This record gives sequence, C-alpha cells and structure tokens, in this order.
Amino acid sequence: MDDGNRGRLTKDGIRIYESADFEGMRKAGKLAAEILDALAPLVLVGQTTGELDRVITQMIDEAGAKSATIGYKGYQHASCISVNHVVCHGIPGGKVLKDGDILNIDVTVIVNGWYGDTSRMYVAGKLSRKAERLIQVTHDALFKGIEAVRPGNTFGDIGHAIQSFVEAERMSVVRDFCGHGLGRVFHAPPNVLHYGRAGTGPMLEEGMFFTIEPMVNLGRPETKVLADDWTAVTRDKSLSAQFEHSVGVTADGYELFTLSPAGLFHPTYEQE
Repeated sequence: MDDGNRGRLTKDGIRIYESADFEGMRKAGKLAAEILDALAPLVLVGQTTGELDRVITQMIDEAGAKSATIGYKGYQHASCISVNHVVCHGIPGGKVLKDGDILNIDVTVIVNGWYGDTSRMYVAGKLSRKAERLIQVTHDALFKGIEAVRPGNTFGDIGHAIQSFVEAERMSVVRDFCGHGLGRVFHAPPNVLHYGRAGTGPMLEEGMFFTIEPMVNLGRPETKVLADDWTAVTRDKSLSAQFEHSVGVTADGYELFTLSPAGLFHPTYEQE
C-alpha cells in the first residue's frame, strides 16, 4: 500500500490530492457509512457495545476491506463506541445499553488503500429532551462547519462556524480532540479544530481531504482520559455527542464521502 505520497504538499504540509483520487475516497466512505446504516436496528436496550463491534468487524471482513483501528497503537476493536458522558474513543465490551442511552459509533475502514472515517449518534430506547437537543445541536454544528468548506476559506472559518453556533445554544465545544487530514493515511495534517477565529489558519484548496467531527458537551468542554489510555470522558459528567464526516474540497465547495446511503445519519432519521 502506498504511504500517502500522492499529489503535492502545501507549505503547511497538507496533501493536495488529484481529481482521480476522489473515487477512492467515495468507495471507502460509502462502505463506512453503509456499516453505520446497518447498525441502526441493532442499537437496542439490552444490546452490548461488544456485540455491535462484532457486527462491524464481520461486515468489514465480508466487504473485503480492513479496519483502520484494529492494531492502531495497540487498539483491538473495529469501532469506538462512546456512551453518554464518554466524549470519544470508548472501547466496546460488555457494557449493556439502557433505556435513554445515547452513543456515538465511530468506524474507519480501508478500501484499496483509501480511508473512510465517519461517526454518528444512536439512541437506545426513548430519547430524553435534553439529549435530543444536544444531538440536534451537534448535528447542525457539523453542517455549519461543512458549509464553510470551499477554496479560499480557512480552517479557522470552519472552527468559528462550529464554535459560534454551539456556544449560542449554551453548550460547549471540546477542544482536546479535533478532525484531521486523511486519504491514503489515517491521520495527516491538518488538525481540524472545531473552534477558532474566522480568517485564521491554512487556506482551503481543491483536493484537500479531511474529517470534521465536532464533539459537543451539555456542560463544560473539559475532558479527561481514563486509565485505559483511550476512553475520554467529560470532567463534569455531562452528556456529550459527536458527528463526523469525511470531506473533500472541490473547485466550488465540498463533497461528503460518508453520506448515509439509507438516510440514517441523524438518529431520528428525519434529516441527512
């Protein structure tokens, strides 16, 4: 597999991919999104996060693809599943979902050397009003950021669009984790911050591939990582939510590589 040495690098070290490379990202993103679609009917009260991960692993294998996370820095699962106050990098296992639990499921697959990375929120049982509002604000914040993607804008424009929207809703944006460049590598420049000042940071150019994946807390933004060295939780135990798309910059805007084929990206399945 190639090491990502395609296209050129900007002065900020961000790879500019070629127009033909978009097709590789479409295929990888589509598989990741299809896997998350298939999980929707399986997120139920009484289900374990380990069983959800088993299904994900099986689907990746059956598609002839690879998991980007199994073996990554010692991680041994095909997904991260983050429940309630877990911000990100929740480890699947014996945890049983209870009525009202909200969870983010994050999957990254490798298809013919291209990485498809996406996550979305799910609900087990009945959604509480405050959780519903958190999920809606987080979903909308992602798309506020995506709407800022076009050549000539900056990465600061993306972060500012997300932060200003979230804080106007009296919620907070997590600052300890961010989006990232990807393509034929899992993580590459730039760091895509979900906060910031408009007009700052590297300029967006056609051919850039990266994720936007805001994490939003009902309470304060601070997080801490547990003793397993993976699981990140809110310090104040407030609920957290996250949505993630893989994005490519086009001549006049953007392309989303990880759109849900079944229209299930939003957990109430009312909008994409």
